[in-house]
Amino acid sequence: MKKLPIGIQTFSEIIQENYYYVDKTEFAYKLLTKGKYYFFSRPRRFGKSLFLDTLAEIFLGHKELFKGLYIYDKYDFKPHPIIRISFGSGDYSLDESQTIDEIKRILKRNQREYKIECEDKDNYKSCFEELIIKLYEKHKTNVVILIDEYDKPILDNITDKEKAKRARDILKNFYSVIKDSDRYIRFVFITGVSKFSKLNLFSGLNNLEDITIDKNYAEICGYTHDDLLTVFKDRIEGADLELVKKWYNGYNYFGKPLYNPFDILLFLSKGHEFRNYWWQTGNPSFLIEKLKEENYYIPELENALISEETLEAFDVDYIDLRALLWQTGYLTIREKLTDDTGGNLFKLSVPNLEVQLSLNRLFVDYLTNQRVEKTRYELNIKNALRNNDFPFFINHLKTIFATIPYQNYANNIISKYEGYYSSVIFVYLMALGYDVIPEDITNKGRIDLTLKMKDKIIILEFKVDQEKDRPIKQIKERKYYEKYLNENKDIYLIGMVFDSKERNVGEWEIEKVNG
Repeated sequence: MKKLPIGIQTFSEIIQENYYYVDKTEFAYKLLTKGKYYFFSRPRRFGKSLFLDTLAEIFLGHKELFKGLYIYDKYDFKPHPIIRISFGSGDYSLDESQTIDEIKRILKRNQREYKIECEDKDNYKSCFEELIIKLYEKHKTNVVILIDEYDKPILDNITDKEKAKRARDILKNFYSVIKDSDRYIRFVFITGVSKFSKLNLFSGLNNLEDITIDKNYAEICGYTHDDLLTVFKDRIEGADLELVKKWYNGYNYFGKPLYNPFDILLFLSKGHEFRNYWWQTGNPSFLIEKLKEENYYIPELENALISEETLEAFDVDYIDLRALLWQTGYLTIREKLTDDTGGNLFKLSVPNLEVQLSLNRLFVDYLTNQRVEKTRYELNIKNALRNNDFPFFINHLKTIFATIPYQNYANNIISKYEGYYSSVIFVYLMALGYDVIPEDITNKGRIDLTLKMKDKIIILEFKVDQEKDRPIKQIKERKYYEKYLNENKDIYLIGMVFDSKERNVGEWEIEKVNG
């Protein structure tokens, strides 16, 4: 049985030490033969660094490593000097000098590798340009530039706009060398987590081809389900494959649905134990800071629509929360639509159960500050719903709202409205792994929340105390339940009226409709 390449980003080690490897060299071949300048983004732990190292081995001419792989007998493997740049190991959160120092260190390492010295070592822009030219002159062939985690100095400062701007300006100055060195360059590949606006970061590289959502490169990183059934056949045997899909599959870049490799490799190494592997490796505290800034209505994140223009405009001066969640892997594209003007719209959703559980538990912390009690509350809600004990369900919701600290209401704009209460209920239900549809569209209007379970469907409608219409009356008059009659399940209608003075559930009603 082969070894699992957990955390290994070195292509030669994977091949020589007999690790499992999913062949991505067909995508490398396409890149090398069809273009010159590429940009590519994926969430963390998705295999970007390994792919970059694979490109490096191809350009170094190490053909023997690729025996048995797609590219082996199709490419000439002519050697080229390579400038490797990675910002992955640094911490850039203190000040801009850290970014400059890291650039100088990276350039120094490349100089040492090729026994070249810059005349002006303190001017990082001048040194980068000099390094490209001297490599070209020394090796009599064009230079390859591979840039990994190009955006980390910005992302490390994403909650401090001024620091992020300074990091962006330093990187923009550094990357501008590439455009002016075109005659000396064979190939450029830039990758990172985020897709910052080319206008503001790569303004000089007008010919930089973005393959992030190009269907021809959809599977350039990540594993497909077919990969699990073939490459990892001996390791996946005995696993509940449908549950594996539900937990870890679902990233969409307009090809086959993808798994994050880190998840699957750890799942296999831990004897098929379902856990939140990918989530535990990151610190998404920046999401809470963005939510505090915008007071976003959380249920709107599920099935949110975003234009292609908004994705392209992403920058320090304009960070759209939906775009940030997509780029960092907390949301994925569920569907591509066309608007009235012919432009592209993308419908976003949570990719899989791992992210759904973890992300909504984070949201519970943000909305309620119930870090200790939430597990007990979740269990109580689950038992009440499983047993159709709806008075018990409502009483638990009352307990949840009664124990939310006052400051969570005082510091949150939407706490004055129906949206806050429905957000709390939504994130608790989502954190339990339920199929919850916010703003559920029918032919008569929108249901506030629909909860779909194996044996029943629960339609929830909310009002605040100053509103006249009773929520249960609205459900019945607009016949929201008709949408689900053909599912042959019991349908429960729950209407809640929130008391804004008490900051809790006031009146409530329930009726049953036979499916």
